[in-house]
Order: sequence, then structure tokens, then C-alpha cells
Amino acid sequence: MSSITLTFPDGAQRSFPAGTTGRDVAAGIAPSLVKRSVAMVLNGALADLSDPIPADAKIEFLTREDPRALELIRHDAAHVLAEAVQSLWPGTQVTIGPVIDNGFYYDFARNEPFTPEDFAAIEKKMREIIARDAPFTKELWSRDKAKAFFRDKGESYKVELVDAIPPGEDLKIYRQGDWLDLCRGPHMTSVGKVGNAFKLMKVAGAYWRGDSNNPMLTRIYGTAFATQAELDRHLKQIEEAEKRDHRKIGREMDLFHFQEEGPGVVFWHPKGWRLFQTLIAYMRGRLAADYEEVNAPQLLDKSLWETSGHWGYYTDTMFAAKSADAIIHPNDPDADQRVFALKPMNCPGHVQIFKHGLKSYRELPIRLAEFGAVHRYEPSGAMHGLMRVRGFTQDDAHIFCTEEQMAEECMKINDLILAVYGDFGFDEIVIKLSTRPEKRVGTDAMWDHAEAVMTKVLKTIEQRFGNRIKTAINPGEGAFYGPKFEYVLRDAIGRDWQCGTTQVDFNLPERFGAFYIDANGEKKTPVMVHRAICGSMERFTGILIEHFAGHFPLWLAPEQIIVAPITSDADDYAHEVTAAALGKGLRARADLRNEKISYKVREHSLAKVPVILAVGRKEAADRTVSIRRLGSQAQTVASLDEALASLAAEAQPPHH
Repeated sequence: MSSITLTFPDGAQRSFPAGTTGRDVAAGIAPSLVKRSVAMVLNGALADLSDPIPADAKIEFLTREDPRALELIRHDAAHVLAEAVQSLWPGTQVTIGPVIDNGFYYDFARNEPFTPEDFAAIEKKMREIIARDAPFTKELWSRDKAKAFFRDKGESYKVELVDAIPPGEDLKIYRQGDWLDLCRGPHMTSVGKVGNAFKLMKVAGAYWRGDSNNPMLTRIYGTAFATQAELDRHLKQIEEAEKRDHRKIGREMDLFHFQEEGPGVVFWHPKGWRLFQTLIAYMRGRLAADYEEVNAPQLLDKSLWETSGHWGYYTDTMFAAKSADAIIHPNDPDADQRVFALKPMNCPGHVQIFKHGLKSYRELPIRLAEFGAVHRYEPSGAMHGLMRVRGFTQDDAHIFCTEEQMAEECMKINDLILAVYGDFGFDEIVIKLSTRPEKRVGTDAMWDHAEAVMTKVLKTIEQRFGNRIKTAINPGEGAFYGPKFEYVLRDAIGRDWQCGTTQVDFNLPERFGAFYIDANGEKKTPVMVHRAICGSMERFTGILIEHFAGHFPLWLAPEQIIVAPITSDADDYAHEVTAAALGKGLRARADLRNEKISYKVREHSLAKVPVILAVGRKEAADRTVSIRRLGSQAQTVASLDEALASLAAEAQPPHH
């Protein structure tokens, strides 16, 4: 019998007969290892512990506590959910049940849709199934056997799934006691390893295979964790996220709204627009020393997007346009029949600006920034408040530089991004290097060079920032024209948001024929570095609303001060205080309504106004104000001049 060599995490190697299972290997090391292991990792891929190992491999045994096992816990929980549902409601058809971010779901076909009221019974049955701790066992079936089995059970959706499996691929059936399912696997060793740290979350309608022409199924979402403490933290985070939902806070603060006549575009109200423009003004201040701000057209001929490659790669996300005359009279030769596109990004326009006029190597790097309005088609079901829209503003910039300057420019961008995030209190950052995707432009040599430079920069970041910054590799997730850094920040309640990017591009300048004159008087194509800090300014605004829960620092708050007279005979003094605050550059307004001061305080606190200055006869006589801060019941009295000077200093944006 032939033998195989297995390499263990510590580098040790041992020989085993070919076809030895992971369970056999673990048992040969220690009985306790078999007991603790729920799966194995072969050459970086998860596998069933009972799988035979046919060839030399790197092997690692996975315990339930390993973070990589979480996907298996959730996958197995989906199978337990499906068994529980069919046990409680015989005749229900199961379709698919994948793992997703933060949990899993399973789609069911049943005449009467499930509701959240069914969850208690389902969860109880799931716990019974888990307590039985049946082993997961894998069987390979022929296509005909599988189709006959599921057809006899009335499982027409499973028959369709069998038909969809490409010829030649193994058809795997996983049993858990008497119940079985068609599944690619892998699974843990037994159902009991799922544990009881799971919860069903919600139900939704879902078309079979995502096609509205197909039947509507009921999708049950759930989540599962290795421990109850982790589940409790997750549920607490969801509860906190609901309180912080930017759409809810946006209504309370009267910032913006959406409506059907403009799907995916924001209707900014005065206070919301003030917040948005304050954010942009802050960003402009950050860029002033190094960047030139430009503005490229929103509507450009299709040919430009064909040259850039966007038309070929992103047509399904772009908005195309013709003149109304051409649409009404499509065959009229006198109507302008050209096709235009609303720009989905700013980069081709910036290349045109760079190309206008001869550039010398002495002028490089040239850094062009734009707060550019862009439009991208998002399916109606994918849009989500400010977080995912069709029309948004990119804080875009493009640096045109020499190859020798590229690494230094990437480091400068990194330092700028981290400084901006720090100003908003984001101090947990992960930087991911995304490498070449399958669909891309440019030669392999260009990609090799770009990725080598980016890898070197990532190592420099690791050395410079040490434990403050985490780094990772995202294989195959680069832009179609070059590798990129993705900056992922963590908000106040522990959620991760990918915002900033730095992308190195050797391709776009060449496609457009952009060049500069080098030291030898020769034409040379510049490197183009794309960068964004916030990404979508609308989305970043939504992130900030939720991060701060609407309790913005004074410099960012759209309405900073409300001056509230306690009695009407203090109205004149309230006007005076408001005028003095406005004179200091503060965003202030007087509330002169004939309402009790307690009512005004409650209302403006709900609207998240950071400071309320209450004034009455005594304050008018003493030229003082009574200061109440959002979230505090305490009041302090200070002279008007002292209070406004202190508030004006506090309201200065960072890096002012």
C-alpha cells in the first residue's frame, strides 16, 4: 500500500497509509484530540474529519472553539433547522440553507408561510435534535438514486438541485440520524457540536433561485455562535444598532428623507445638508496643503467609458442616457443619437484633466481631488438608507506620479486616512491588500510589479504602526485595473465598515494615452493612484450618525446651540445671545415659542442638539446663560462671553 506524508502545524512530518482518515490520524496522536476535533483543515481547506486523505498534505485539526469552526457551527445549525421544520410540519419542502454573514438561513416551500410566532416551537425542536447528538455521516449517491429518493419524498426543489450539479461532481448526502440532506459539506462530527448558542432571527419572502417568475418561498434567518456569551454580545449589538439606525435618527433630527420618485437618491433637509457640508468642509481642510480640487462632468460620451474599460466591466451598474429628442424620435437622423453615461466614478475625467497641457516630471506628483457626484445602479432590494444609494458623492482623488514616487505616495495616503479616522474616534483599523481579480486589464508583469510595491508598503505600515493596525490579504478582490488597499474601521458598537481605498493603476493612464516628459525628454506613462478616504460621503455620514448615535461632537453637529428663554420677557436677551453666538461662527437658533422650558429641553434633546442655553430674567440681568449639555441633567451657569468663547473653541473642527 502506498504511503502519504502529512505535515503538521509545528512543521513535523509523519507517514501514513494513503486513504487514512483524519479521525485515524488524530486517534494516532491522542484519544483526547479525536474527542476535541470537529473537522480538519487540509492544505488550507476545511474537510470532514472522516474524509480519507489521498495524497501528501498539510493537516490541522479544528476544535469547536477555533474561529474557523464558526462557519461549520452555522452550517450544521441550518441542517438542524431544516430537520426541525420538517419534523413539526411534515410535507414542507426544504430547498437551500447557506451560511451568510453573522448567521445562516434556510428557504422552505409551504402553503402557509412561517411567522416569528413559530420560532419558539422550532427552537425547542432544534434543541431536542441537538441533544440527541446524532453523528453526521457522508454518503456518495448516484444522480439517479438521489433524484428518485427526493422525487418519492415530494421534494421537487431538491430534484432541481440534483439536476443543477455538473456531471462528474460528487453528489454528497449527509445524514444526521434518520434525516438527510443534499449538501456539499463539510460538517462537524455530530449534531451535538452545534451547541445551544443559537437563535432564529426573522422571516422573509424569497423567490426560488432569486427569480420573480418562480414560486415564493419562506426564508428563516438564524444565527449561531460557539458560546452563549458570544451570542449575547451579538444580540446586544443588534439591539444597539436598531437604536442607532441612521434612518430613525435622521427622522428625529430632521436630516433627510427618501421617496419613490427618486429611488436611491437623498432628499437632504436643511440640517442634514448642513451636516453633510460640514463634513465636506472638514475634508477640504485636510486636503488643502497637498491636493488641487477639480470638477469633471457628470455626463460623458460612451466612448470614454469604453476606453477606460468601465463600459465592458460595469455596464450593468451604469446609467446610460440620450437626449429626450433622440428617445422620442429614435430614427430621426437630425436628433443627436449619441449615447452618454452618468459617471459611476471620477477617474476617467481626472485623466482628461491631467492630459490637458504638457506635464513635466518636475511637476509630479500631481494630486487631483474631487467631491464628485456619481451614479451607480443598485437593485431596489439592495438599497438601504444612506448606506447604499444610487446617487452619491465620492471623496475621490487621483495622484499622477512616477514609479519611484508610488510607494511614498501610498504611505502619505495611508497616514492621511488614519489621521482622518482618528479625528472621528475610529482607532481600530484593518488594512487589507486586495490582489488581482480574475477579470482584469493589463499584463501579468504589470500586476506583478504593482502587487510587489503594495506588499512592500503594507510591510512598512506594519512596522510603523505595530499593534495599532491589523493587516490582511484579500486574494482576488482587487479592482479590474490594479491592486488596492481597503481600510476597514470599527465603530462604537463593534461593527466593521470598509470605507477608504488606495488603488495603484498602471493601466488607465496608458489606455488614455496620458504621459509626462521625463528627465531625458522622453514621453513616459505616469502611475495613477486612486484614493478615497470616506468613500461615499452619504454612506460615511450614515456611519457617523450611527457611530455617534446622533450625539455629534460640537464641531460636527448640524445645530449646535438652542437658546431657550424661560419666560417671554427674556426674549430680547435670547435674541442678543443668539446673535452673539452666530457672530462667533456657532450654529445657533432661538426657540421663542410659548412653551414651558421643560418641553423645549425634551424636544431639542430628542433632536440631539448638543447645547441648550436657557435664559430668564436673572440671566438677562446678570448677562449669564444656564448651560445644559445633551445627555446630562446638570446645568452650569457662566457669563455670556465666557460661555460663547469656550463653545466657539470647542466647535473648531480637528486639524483646523
